[in-house]
Amino acid sequence: MAPDCEVEGAVATPVSTAGLRGKLTRNAPLAKLVWFKSGGNADWLFEPADLDDLRVFLERLGGNLPVMALGLGSNLIVRDGGVPGVVIRLGKAFAEIEVRDHCVLACGGGAHGILVASAARDAGIAGMEFMRGIPGTAGGFVRMNGGAYGREVSDVLVDCDVVLPDGQMFTLPAADLHYTYRHSDLPDGAVVVGARFKGVPGDPVAIGAEMNRIAAAREASQPLRTKTGGSTFKNPPGQKAWELVDAAGCRGFRMGGAQVSEKHTNFLINTGDATSADIEGLGEEVKRRVYANSGVELEWEIQRVGRP
Repeated sequence: MAPDCEVEGAVATPVSTAGLRGKLTRNAPLAKLVWFKSGGNADWLFEPADLDDLRVFLERLGGNLPVMALGLGSNLIVRDGGVPGVVIRLGKAFAEIEVRDHCVLACGGGAHGILVASAARDAGIAGMEFMRGIPGTAGGFVRMNGGAYGREVSDVLVDCDVVLPDGQMFTLPAADLHYTYRHSDLPDGAVVVGARFKGVPGDPVAIGAEMNRIAAAREASQPLRTKTGGSTFKNPPGQKAWELVDAAGCRGFRMGGAQVSEKHTNFLINTGDATSADIEGLGEEVKRRVYANSGVELEWEIQRVGRP
């Protein structure tokens, strides 16, 4: 018989944990799980053992609490007041990658982008090299229409499996997500547990060379070895966010422990002791200065969640 769910830091739980096999933590610190290394705690963090475990947990929850999926935490500000409800973190059971016929990769929602790109390379499937340049998981890519270097998920997604906050599971074709730039119509609280991506036949050597080019370009242009959250603002139509930020005189600008990167001005960094309020406040001030300088209203690309 499988052991019941491990529960940490709890007197009362939001659901019965009998028969659950994952880990449920009350008042769980999230700062260590996000790239900025800042922010408050989740009311509850559930790390399911597998898909069945996740579905049973959410069925019992019945939609009575907010649900948020957490991938690698690379495009996220967790506010200092923490996240209400339940945060779902998918582990190894959701990281599988399977090569199928007709240049299709079937990936778990927790599969890392670099591993998806590498599996495609090894199978001689071209078109997914761009995932080498996005820090995140397949589930996050699907939700945000992740993209880089001229390609995005909407170019390669066939369909995806999602579990709703009440435990219902659906397979949605890409067309139903109504993708736009860094946006999908996935409902709030939906957890992407799987996705199918389709490429085209390619030469593994050429695919690997393109992946190496992307990796080198990222290393040269982005502050990868800092506490950062990735691209902060969406590129306005026909313009580059970093150029607008630079033109507004914001390169190196600081608020508290947060700073606009000197290396790439569309990145904010935690210089060591920044709060999430510092980081978000810096972003808002950058937006204000860009608008005052150019009349362009920047939009956040980084997701901001939780209580102020």
